[in-house]
Amino acid sequence: MPRKIIIDTDPGVDDTMAIFFALCSPELDVIGLTTIFGNVDTELATMNALRLLEIAGRPDIPVAPGALNPLTKDFEGPVPFVHGADGQGDIDLPEPAGAPLDISAAQFIVEQVSANPGEITLAPVGPLTNIALALRLEPRIADWVDEVVLMGGNALVPGNASPAAEANIRNDPEAADLVFGADWQVTMVGLDVTLRVRMSPDDIADYATHGNPMSEHISRVLPHYRNYFESNYDVEGIFVHDSSAIAYLIAPELFQTRRWPIRVGTQGLGRGKTWPATGGHILPAWENRPLVNVCVGVDGERLVALEAERLREA
Repeated sequence: MPRKIIIDTDPGVDDTMAIFFALCSPELDVIGLTTIFGNVDTELATMNALRLLEIAGRPDIPVAPGALNPLTKDFEGPVPFVHGADGQGDIDLPEPAGAPLDISAAQFIVEQVSANPGEITLAPVGPLTNIALALRLEPRIADWVDEVVLMGGNALVPGNASPAAEANIRNDPEAADLVFGADWQVTMVGLDVTLRVRMSPDDIADYATHGNPMSEHISRVLPHYRNYFESNYDVEGIFVHDSSAIAYLIAPELFQTRRWPIRVGTQGLGRGKTWPATGGHILPAWENRPLVNVCVGVDGERLVALEAERLREA
């Protein structure tokens, strides 16, 4: 049986690739998208989610709009220099034909998980606000969710939104600390591995040969995104962030993991940093926190090949 997942997303070029990757993978059954601010604001994220499902030929999948702001402050704003003002490489997509649900992302998550206890995995690839709000709305979902597999965080490497923090976690550290502290299984697919997964220029060019709408869309949105990486990092091509979390769901054998309790910094220069308790002595702030499955190693070449294979066969 395919694994039922809800993707919580802020599309976003890398979100686009992750959503298409999941839709092309028979191991997964995407039962809904929930949207969140991050790469773009929540309203645009919702419109992009609808557009992407229509490009993929899956307008039957529901989209639930999420929170407009983090738990404790206003959203600091999108990152058009990474993803384009439209979140899709500034390619000027038409308005979607469909409409989102009239319930919130948190309500949708609670309804789906409570109706299918033990069967649904949450796959957030943006800030964790909606997941935290769902926990607040119905704390028992911690017992009913199969697993939370998220793209975010940085255990042993520097951040990308600040020297300390990864972008998704920094956008709502308070929500992230709640999610990492809940009594459920969390797997963190963060910068420790995603910065080791690189799509080369040849890998990127290959998508133009696949001959299907999803790969064609990826080929259109990647130039802006690629330009950001090549202008700001010592790399040719792009790093593969959100799709790495989808790859973990499909092929966890591609990853090496360690299990540590995690706290998230919420103050000062360390705001958004995911702090693992890696030593033998657990300090009070980490006591009684659940162990998080932290990805620390990855076979990046096999991951990139797996994603290309799934999109090529779409």
